[in-house]
Amino acid sequence: MKVLAIETSTERVSVAACEGERQAVLEVAGGAQASHTLLPAVGQALAQVGLSLNQLDGIAFGQGPGAFTGLRTACAVAQGLALGAGLPVLPQDSLSLIAEDARSRHPEVQRVLACWDARMGQLYWAALAWQGDHWVAHAPIQVSHPSAVQWPVDWGPLANAPDAAVAGQWLAEDPERRTSALGPHRWIDARPTASAMLALWPSAWQRGLAVDPADALPLYVRNKVADTTAEREALQAAKAQAQAPTAP
Repeated sequence: MKVLAIETSTERVSVAACEGERQAVLEVAGGAQASHTLLPAVGQALAQVGLSLNQLDGIAFGQGPGAFTGLRTACAVAQGLALGAGLPVLPQDSLSLIAEDARSRHPEVQRVLACWDARMGQLYWAALAWQGDHWVAHAPIQVSHPSAVQWPVDWGPLANAPDAAVAGQWLAEDPERRTSALGPHRWIDARPTASAMLALWPSAWQRGLAVDPADALPLYVRNKVADTTAEREALQAAKAQAQAPTAP
């Protein structure tokens, strides 16, 4: 199939285009620059495989969770391009892409506790199991303090399991902090990529997960993406009061 994949949920813009086995993968600056760098990267990726938008079978995009602006950018661009070319779009969640990025480099990994920095001292996370051609989440994606991240109880002991790993991004790249929360584990530095999206496309397409562009939506998980000014001021005041010396 002829596919364009767009992933902008992190600080990097990842774009890939393919026609069968022929692929072009590009990574450029993301974050605040994503709105300026994404469309040129799309054009370059398509040109490298000799495709135009009208020749595509569909467009995949990373729906999140992840950076708020990045998710909106990916969804809006995928929708606009798909509407103009009369194509379906295929939303794919970021944590499945993290798990697939880990598996692509470590094929023995079949169970992944995927994590990503959600800001505000929290992590997005989900436990995913490989089902032969796609990832299945043990439970809906969650956002919580790192201390609440946990292995599924029914996965059993995982300290020495060769097929299990924690992958993605922790709040601080400190193995001791992760170990204190999760116990001994294998760690894989992975992230959501357009390449992972292409790898998961065939199964997702066959399972009917493509949607009309008008129905495509980002996956925020947490509707509240930042504290208000009043909340930040109240938090700072509370910290100042807690740190103030007490009267003798």
